[in-house]
Amino acid sequence: MLTKASLTAYIALIIPAFVAAQKTSENNGSRINADLLPSLTVVGQKTANQRPVTTYETPISNLDFDPRVDMQSRNMAEAQGDLSIRGGTFENTGIQVGSATILAPQTGHYGTELPIAPEMLGEPKILTGADNALRGFNSSVGTASYSWSEITKRGSLTVGGGDHDLNFQRLHNAWTGTYKNSGDWTWGAEIESSRSESDGTIPFGDHDFDRSSARFQLLGPDSQTDFFAGYQSKFFGWPEMYAAPYGSNETEYIKTRLVLLNHQQSYGNRSNWEATAYHRRNSDHYIYNRFSPNNNFIHETKVSSLALSGFHEIDEDKAVNYSGQFSGDEIRSTKLENHFTNRSYYKLSIVPEFTRSLGNQEELTFKFGASLDDTNRDNSKVSPVAEINWKKTDKKGRSENAYISYAQSTKVLGYGAIGGSPSGLFASDPGLHREISKNIELGYTLKEEDWSIKGALFYRWDKDLVDWTYDSNNTNARSAKNVDIETVGVEIIASRTWDKLQTIASYSYLHKDEDYKDSTIDGSFYALNFPEHRATLGFIWNPNDLLEIRIDNEWREQQANPLREGSSNALNSHLAASYYPAQLNDFEIFVAFDKPWDEDFQDIPGTPGRGDQFSIGATYSW
Repeated sequence: MLTKASLTAYIALIIPAFVAAQKTSENNGSRINADLLPSLTVVGQKTANQRPVTTYETPISNLDFDPRVDMQSRNMAEAQGDLSIRGGTFENTGIQVGSATILAPQTGHYGTELPIAPEMLGEPKILTGADNALRGFNSSVGTASYSWSEITKRGSLTVGGGDHDLNFQRLHNAWTGTYKNSGDWTWGAEIESSRSESDGTIPFGDHDFDRSSARFQLLGPDSQTDFFAGYQSKFFGWPEMYAAPYGSNETEYIKTRLVLLNHQQSYGNRSNWEATAYHRRNSDHYIYNRFSPNNNFIHETKVSSLALSGFHEIDEDKAVNYSGQFSGDEIRSTKLENHFTNRSYYKLSIVPEFTRSLGNQEELTFKFGASLDDTNRDNSKVSPVAEINWKKTDKKGRSENAYISYAQSTKVLGYGAIGGSPSGLFASDPGLHREISKNIELGYTLKEEDWSIKGALFYRWDKDLVDWTYDSNNTNARSAKNVDIETVGVEIIASRTWDKLQTIASYSYLHKDEDYKDSTIDGSFYALNFPEHRATLGFIWNPNDLLEIRIDNEWREQQANPLREGSSNALNSHLAASYYPAQLNDFEIFVAFDKPWDEDFQDIPGTPGRGDQFSIGATYSW
């Protein structure tokens, strides 16, 4: 097992090797595999690193350094990561693949359970405001939306390990071909298998993961069809994972199966549509005390869904944006069957747009529409969507974009909040109301050839938002409560590219005023767990063709919370380096270090933060 002393010695040894590599690259001129190390751009990847330090890659890896979202993790993001956007909560954040939101009806804690190899997906788009109102589904604040990538012929094998008895392996391979007598049509197939295990960065923080996924793709001149199947099994432990502050050593065992069919079609000059159908089955066995295991918390949810979204151009000045999704779920549970055990969800959004040319490559676009949300268990809700967008481009590649929007989005609650007992470790309330979120926003983006800056100012009203709260006079660990919150926020993201250096930096500010209408509440685990100030800085440096250095940093000043132990300030970093020996084509040796500053900040109040982790490995690509 690697120790801190051996780590220091190893770094001391590799520095001369890196210097030698720079001299070798000047003589050999070998090239870095671009498939392994994508560029850092403000329109694509938002962090320097994609490979995690503590396990294999997943679609949510390294989102804890993404300036657009806040990843609050237990153990690590790939174990259990609560994804929030603009000070929202894990419950009101959606995860979308293709045109469909992958519904997690038990609790939003399982929203990020995606058994999909990251090569199969594009970088996530973060939908907020009017975009979320149009395309989001049962997500009142924001949605992380993934597209299906085009399969390219390639493959890779990765093996690695690190301290805390970490070891991981990963195999990925893809094939492509053409159809006889049809040069415009191609096919692709892709498979992947990954596994990882570790004793954990703190005591009782062990994990054992594995994932298998496969995809078949048919690509035409104006279409792309993907059929996907994936399975993931995860066991992990963590002290006070969910039930702080009672000193428990908890474990969770999650199995996720996902089968999905997606089709994208373009027609006309700008028109397109995308349809997605999926079935997801998620099984969870949570144990409060790993030294006294029982079957008190066993849950399984099944979701089937069909979604359609698109853009239809009527003429050069008029078009219609549309989106719709139907989902049906059911739950089998030892704890969450006190209300109902199945539900059907419906949403339809229609937003016409009108564009007026202002000359000199300037245009003004007006969008006005509405969405309808309904279920067979709740009252329906109609929500307005409106946006005015100004855009200007020039022949040199410079573009400017400014907008102002107003939108309303709603959400009904998961079985964890409404389906359980009103007492116990996790107290539900079947009388909780539908969440309603109203958002007004002003934004501006400027893009030049080698730099860009993007900013937004927003004001959001959340009515009947559901939070999990703590009352020191009550034996419940957590109770689901409605709260009204007003949030003011500012976010700025900037990027710059030089010859050998790419950087991205961000700053965000949030302020909240809350009203629980209940004076007995002593603390909030989620709604009031947010950074008042947060800054990120990431960069990729290529000193030569054989060496790549990637660093992500995040600093935050968290809102004071009586449930949090330790500091409300945190500085986290992810340091990584890759070396490509000139004598071995398509071979990479990598090292990585997570949390080198020995930071013990609690992402979730009362739940211990993860410790530092070092890893080393190698990848052979073909």
